[in-house]
Amino acid sequence: MSLAGQYLVLQLLIVLAVLVAVAAISLTQSAATFERIEGRRALSAAEALGANPTVRALLPAAEPRAGSALPTVAESVRTVSGSSHVAIAKIDRTVVASSDPSLLGQPLELGDSRVMEGRSWTGAVGGSGSQSLSAHVPVLDDSGTMIGIASISRHYPSVLERLGDAAPNLLTYLGIASVLGVAGSLLLARRVKRQTLGMEPSEITGLVENREAMLRGLKEGVVALDPYQRVTVANDSARELLGLPADCVGKDLAALAVDPALKDVLTQEQVDPDRLVLVGERLVVLNRVPIQSRGRDIGAVTTLRDRTEMSSLERELGATRTATDTLRAQAHEFANQLHVISGLIQIGEYDSVVQFVNGATLDRTRLNDEVTSRIQDPALAALLIAKSSLATERGVSLQLDPESGLKRVDDELSRDLTTVVGNLVDNAFDAVTGLPEAEVRVLVEDTADGVTVTVRDSGPGVAGDPGEIFQQGFTTKDPGPGGSRGFGLALSRVVCRRSGGDLTVTNNNGAVFTARLERTRRMQQ
Repeated sequence: MSLAGQYLVLQLLIVLAVLVAVAAISLTQSAATFERIEGRRALSAAEALGANPTVRALLPAAEPRAGSALPTVAESVRTVSGSSHVAIAKIDRTVVASSDPSLLGQPLELGDSRVMEGRSWTGAVGGSGSQSLSAHVPVLDDSGTMIGIASISRHYPSVLERLGDAAPNLLTYLGIASVLGVAGSLLLARRVKRQTLGMEPSEITGLVENREAMLRGLKEGVVALDPYQRVTVANDSARELLGLPADCVGKDLAALAVDPALKDVLTQEQVDPDRLVLVGERLVVLNRVPIQSRGRDIGAVTTLRDRTEMSSLERELGATRTATDTLRAQAHEFANQLHVISGLIQIGEYDSVVQFVNGATLDRTRLNDEVTSRIQDPALAALLIAKSSLATERGVSLQLDPESGLKRVDDELSRDLTTVVGNLVDNAFDAVTGLPEAEVRVLVEDTADGVTVTVRDSGPGVAGDPGEIFQQGFTTKDPGPGGSRGFGLALSRVVCRRSGGDLTVTNNNGAVFTARLERTRRMQQ
């Protein structure tokens, strides 16, 4: 059944229920009205009969069917009052005159009447099948002594009679209520269908079920906000990526303690697709799309994809590309050296060949020995040797401070060290490349609590607020497609703080970055 049909049936059932209630109330009211009005008339007629001189004079000696005076007076009063039944009884309740001959000589039925106490009374007398409204009045002689009873009765109208009297009004009520109910149902159904875009309840239920299934099945996160920045939709992936509570739907972003940078991304218009945001230790790609309905802004939907693993792969690919470029440059350098050796052999300068080969290998051996003797962690030592080759290619002098020293560390700390040192050295290279006497110096100190890394460069230093460079997305270079730059320092600080350390920067004839990673915090965890 359509929505309009359901509303129509519901309204008609309500109208029918109201009509039945009105009919019951009408019947009750008509019964009460009958008792009030007709009871007064019956009581008045009974008082007139009891006060009649003929009745007062003849009643003490009257016998059933022994005279015609009392029946005549009684019938006259019944006819004049329009009553259904009349009876006159002696003090012992024996009926001596009655409009019903079968009651002559029988005891007068009094029911709950208090007439025997000398009081007038009106009320119902008889069973449910022949119930009547009776008025009982005591008959008194000249001395005030009660000598009999005068009774006037009227039959109760049946339910069908009372319903027939109320039928015209009830039919009028039914007609008016039906018209109003049908019109109201149609208008209400039309309004509801307009608000539900013309869909029936079953279609809305199916749409909600499909939406829930789709949101739960998506690996990507989905967050929807209304124009007042309240969360209207958040699937499981979005809550996991953003750290939102399970009951976040319906709450304002301010009440959810969302990071200000993330709040700006979720609420501000996004010009370019695939905007990168650092959420904790995860690199998340966000795409925000405003949503409008019938020309009205109803909020925005933001999709989220975790690009942490992909970013790690990109960094590994970049390191591989750097190593390839370094090997290519070294191959070119070695080719030149081979040409020199070949020329020296051809001209017979054999002693010069030996001297040239020893000089070429001495620099490489000195660099490897210098790094590995101080840095015993293989991953970090390999990183510094590779960065040294890259520095040579870019015209930068990379120096390992003679006071550096690091023993072998666990795998997790080793990975964090390579991440932090790699980002800091790359940023230092970018700061000094192209400058005269470009130099980058690295100091690695092994302490009881952890490892401290200091990277200083001979560049111009950090301009403005030093803390601003640790904000995600901040960069002094081209931000790249989708804002892919500006996350190295932010991620490095996150890595340091995760271990209980920190990453700070100062200016001292160039930028000086100090990273501290604690070892004791990891052991406790």
